[in-house]
Amino acid sequence: MTSEELAFDLERVRVHGIEVYEGTALDVRMVVAGLSRDVKDGFFFGEVPWGRFSHAYGSGENVPHHLERMRSADPTVARRAGASLGNSICHQGTTESVASLTVPFLLRIAADPAMHERVNALVLVAAVACRNHWGDGSRAALLRVADADDDLHLDGSGYAQNWSVRAARDAIAADAHIPLALLDDPDPRVREEAACVLAAASARAWEISAALHERLRIEEHPRLRAGLVLAIAQLAREHRHEDAAGFTRACWSDPERPAEVRVAAALGWLCLVDDPPPEDLRAVLDDTVTDELGRLMAEVPWLRQVDPYFGAGLAHTLNQMFDLVEPPTFPDLWGGPKGFADDPPF
Repeated sequence: MTSEELAFDLERVRVHGIEVYEGTALDVRMVVAGLSRDVKDGFFFGEVPWGRFSHAYGSGENVPHHLERMRSADPTVARRAGASLGNSICHQGTTESVASLTVPFLLRIAADPAMHERVNALVLVAAVACRNHWGDGSRAALLRVADADDDLHLDGSGYAQNWSVRAARDAIAADAHIPLALLDDPDPRVREEAACVLAAASARAWEISAALHERLRIEEHPRLRAGLVLAIAQLAREHRHEDAAGFTRACWSDPERPAEVRVAAALGWLCLVDDPPPEDLRAVLDDTVTDELGRLMAEVPWLRQVDPYFGAGLAHTLNQMFDLVEPPTFPDLWGGPKGFADDPPF
């Protein structure tokens, strides 16, 4: 392509559709797939065509600056860089076209125990690899990533978010060995976000699912157990694992399972099937959902996105899944936050 053709042209898209760039040097899916292991491992930012793509504030050329500062030994510098990068590439829930190019480098930042922004790097990867469903805890949306068959959604520059999200998911699959290893990280926050990242991978689903199941068997933190169940269910939903509905039903119907596992499995089951909620599932929720459990699960990534500000994600999700206007049960939980938003996560 000529230098003129390497510049994204919104007017051309308006006339011919985004398909005019499919398979070209302006198809971010192709660019991400072409990044070599050496470039990614070596943080060779100069080998990445950042300027072909954009973020919320303009050209992606300044993205390497933020990534490099995220690797700073100064925690304040690293934190500010991560916040600036996140606001640029995942602005107001929109996955910008340059975002997927950051995924391999963010994963490697997360893998380095010396880095300060390990958790936030994984949070950002998960954010760019899933189209925004903030506030939507319905059966159709809670575990939805973004399928290739989705309607076309454009970012602020007119680029296809569908392509950007798919490229990010492909980048996770290509480097799945990194978040897979992080499932055993000593930091529970890293483990939690690694599971969320893996659930968005576009490939290697059986390998990832097996690792999530294995982690669930040994995980000691209740909140992480809930997240692992939802990660398993999300991966199964995206990749159509027929045995997942049976697994989640076995979990929520087993009185020997911890409450957070049973409730997460109930949510996962509701997202995996179209069946009306059976009476025994509702009975399980009546018995297990408490104000205390709501506080515990408020920061599970899937529920956090349903209510990121007031910590009532479980309540809102149950309301939406049961199509309720006024909650008939779970009386303590539905009242909203109880001052736990600033509590330590573990």
